[in-house]
This record gives sequence, C-alpha cells and structure tokens, in this order.
Amino acid sequence: MNKQPECSLSFCVTHRCNLNCTYCYQKHDEKRMSLETAKEVLDKIFLSVPEEFSAVQIGFIGGEPMLEFDLIKEICEYTWGREQEKPYIFYATTNGTVLTGEMKPWLIKNVDRFKLGLSLDGIRDTQNYNRSDSFDRIDIPFFQKYYLDQGVKMTISEYSAEHLAENVKYLHSLGFEVNGSNLAEGDFDWENEAFVSKIAGQLKELVQFYADNPTLKPCQMFDKDLAACEQDVKSKVKYCGIGYGANFFDIDGKEYPCPYCTPMTFSDEDLERIKATDFTKDENFVDMDCYENCYLFPVCSSCAGNNYKQTGSFAKHERGKCKVTKLVALCIADLQARKIAAGQDGFDDNRRYWTIEAIKKIKALYFDEFKQYLGV
Repeated sequence: MNKQPECSLSFCVTHRCNLNCTYCYQKHDEKRMSLETAKEVLDKIFLSVPEEFSAVQIGFIGGEPMLEFDLIKEICEYTWGREQEKPYIFYATTNGTVLTGEMKPWLIKNVDRFKLGLSLDGIRDTQNYNRSDSFDRIDIPFFQKYYLDQGVKMTISEYSAEHLAENVKYLHSLGFEVNGSNLAEGDFDWENEAFVSKIAGQLKELVQFYADNPTLKPCQMFDKDLAACEQDVKSKVKYCGIGYGANFFDIDGKEYPCPYCTPMTFSDEDLERIKATDFTKDENFVDMDCYENCYLFPVCSSCAGNNYKQTGSFAKHERGKCKVTKLVALCIADLQARKIAAGQDGFDDNRRYWTIEAIKKIKALYFDEFKQYLGV
C-alpha cells in the first residue's frame, strides 16, 4: 500500500528580512500578518485539507519568519489548544541570525512539535559572501544540539559554486545532512563555460568524498534515483505540489499556489494570470520537448514558479541549468557505479539492475560532452 502524502502548506508571517542575500528573488517590505488573519488561515487550512493527505505540515516563511517570533508562538499555542482531525506539525526555516535567549527556551520546550531548519551555505567565507556577513551571528551549536535531524538548506550562487565541495564537506563535518544544495533560481548564467569547468572539478571531488564515506547521505544535488530514468515510469505529471498541497497564504490571508508564486516575486498582473491556471491539469506543467527528448526528465527538479518567471509559462522549462543537470547526472552515475562495485549501494536487485542500465545510458549520452571538464 502506498503511503498517503503529506500536505505541505506555508504562510507568510512577514515580508521583512534582515539580510540581503546575493541570490534572493523576493521583494521585501515591512508588511506582517496579524494574529486574527493567522487564525482565519489556520481554520481554513484544517477545514479544507483534501482527504488523500494523511497529515499537514505548516511552514512559517517570510522574509525571515523568526522576526515575528511572538506571532509564531501565539499561532502555535492557539492551534495546540484545539483538536484537529489530521496530524500536523509546525516548522520554519531561518537564517539563524535573530534567535535570542528569550526564544530558545520555548523552542527547546516544543522541539517535538515545532521544527526549525537552518539556511547555511557553507564555510564562513561562502556564508558571508552569499548571506550578508552573517556567519558569526548564527548559533550553530544550538542547531546541532536540537535540530540536527532537520539538516541544513544550502543554496549555491555563482560565487559559492567554486567552493561547492568544501562547503558540503564542512556542513557534513558539523553532523548535518545537506537537504538543500540547489543552484540559485534567477538570472544566473549557469551555462557559462568557465562556470561549468569550475563546478565540474567540485562535483568530481564530491564523488570521491562520498565514495570514501559511504554511510553519509549524499547532498540533495547527488540524491537522485537514476533507476527512474530507465524504468517505464515517465509520466506527464508536474514535479511539485504547486496549486495543490503546497499552497501559500500571504500576510493578508490571500492564497497563492506555492511559496514562489507570491506578491514578493510577481506583479499583480502576473499573479492574476497565474491564479487563472488550472492546477489540476498536469499537462499545464509538463514541457513536452523535455518529456519526449530528455533522458533525465524523471529526475529533473525544475521549479514551476521559476519556469513561469523566466519563460512566461509553467509548461516551458527554463533551460539555463540543462548543461549542469547533465553534468551532475554523469557524476551521480559515477558515484553509484562505485557504490555498486563495492557492494555499498543498499539497493534491492530490481533497483540495482535498472540503476546499472541508467548508468550505462547516461555515460553513453553525456560522457563525450563533459570529459574535457572532468579531466578524463
């Protein structure tokens, strides 16, 4: 029996942020959510969760959500005092710079029902470049002690890509899983030859690192099921839960299809067109050219919101990361081949067979294109 999915909803407690990250695509202002609006949103959430969802994850986002800690505390305690039909949990992702001594006792007391994830891009130099000189303002040991199981979210800028391996290794050395290791969304030239050459060396170093440390869960960039590319599982479904199961509630209580498609990212005119989309029709989100012609379609994590921002259509993928996606797939194939050869893959026979077939196909398709970058 398939496990029922969890509904992951977000609501924005503030548009304000105390950092100015190099890759941020949001527009920030001083607007915040009121407690009355929050209660109305919560009541709406619990009354309208579709039957097929077994549980509810409610995420506080911003801006920087912990700037509104008092509001978050009131919202949580209001909800904890009421019976709800479905299991639920609260969470937030923070830049970690605004936690105070007053916040920490409450967070520790409620660690089992309020989860706090940390955005951390790596070593001090990388973090300070990407995220407004914030490294020394974060109490990393606090997150290690109470939220180690949450991992960290790392975003890769053009600058930090040159130090990718060092950043990932550092985060692992702290004991964290690297749940996010995605190239930043936005107007970056990821196809630039110099960039591809630099990141290729970093990816090659990470392949060796994970091969030498087989018990570590690879960072999200490397955590792809290549077997899906070879099995007959290609389906015309959207990659994420946009419009259904991943909805976003803004500071005024208005509902939007996902945390990317909001007034902090798009104009009112764009949002009207977006909200007119039929989110129940997966074909509105599938790039048929990719579906029919790209072997990596089943493992391509293209962001629907960014696709719309860059191309004006959910169904037309933004192509700026295609070259890096192929390069990453080639490196994952190398890593998984090494693990299979060493008996460290942990796959059942069926998954191992299809993974081996995918490895052979990926190398046949992309090796010649990227061997110059990988130095082989």
